Amino acid sequence: MQQPEKIKNEKKLELLERQLEAMLFVSPQPVSSQELASHLGVSTQRVENAIVCIKKIYSENHGLTILSHAGGWQMATAPDLADTIESFANTVSLQRVRLSRAALETLSVVAYNQPVTRSEIEDIRSVRCDRVVDTLIKHGLVRVAGRKKSVGSPLLFRTTDRFLEIFGLSSVNSLPSLEELSESNTSDNKNVFDNMFEEKMETDNND
Repeated sequence: MQQPEKIKNEKKLELLERQLEAMLFVSPQPVSSQELASHLGVSTQRVENAIVCIKKIYSENHGLTILSHAGGWQMATAPDLADTIESFANTVSLQRVRLSRAALETLSVVAYNQPVTRSEIEDIRSVRCDRVVDTLIKHGLVRVAGRKKSVGSPLLFRTTDRFLEIFGLSSVNSLPSLEELSESNTSDNKNVFDNMFEEKMETDNND
C-alpha cells in the first residue's frame, strides 16, 4: 500500500520543466542552459532550477537522469541500469545498417539463389566473398541454413526474417522477379533490385 501512496504524492512537473524534459529528450547532444533559456524566453537561472527539480524527481523513481556534460545538459539512462541497457543495446540495431556495394551484391545473390554455398556465391560474383558474407551474418541479414550434401559438406546460407522485415517483404517470393531485374536498368547501370536495397539501407564503400 505504500508504493501507490508514493506515486500519488510524487511531485508533478510544471510546464517549464516538461518543456525542458521534451527538448533534452529529442536533442542528440548536450544543450547549454543559455541555449535552452534563449529558446524558451526565460532566464538561465529558471532553466537550471527547473533541471534540478527534474533531476530530483528522476532520482526518486525513474529510469532516466539528466547529466551535466560538455558544457550542457543531456538526458541519459540511470547509472544503476547500465547492465540492463548494455545487454538490450546488443540485441537491437540503433543505427541504419551500412553495407558496401559488394555486400549488396552478395545479399542479392543469396536472396535469389538460396540456399546457396559460399563457393556458389563466389562463382556468380567471380570474387571471394568470405568477409562480405561474415558482414551480412553480423548484421543479421543472412544465416547459416545447414550443409549441402556434397563433397566437403559446405555451409548453406539463407536470408533471415530480419531481411524480410527491413525490406517490407512477406516472404522471399515477394522479391522482384528476375525478369523485372533484367528489364529495369537505369542510366547508371543499377537495376530495380539495387535501388530497392539502397532505399532501405545506407551504402558504404567499405565492409
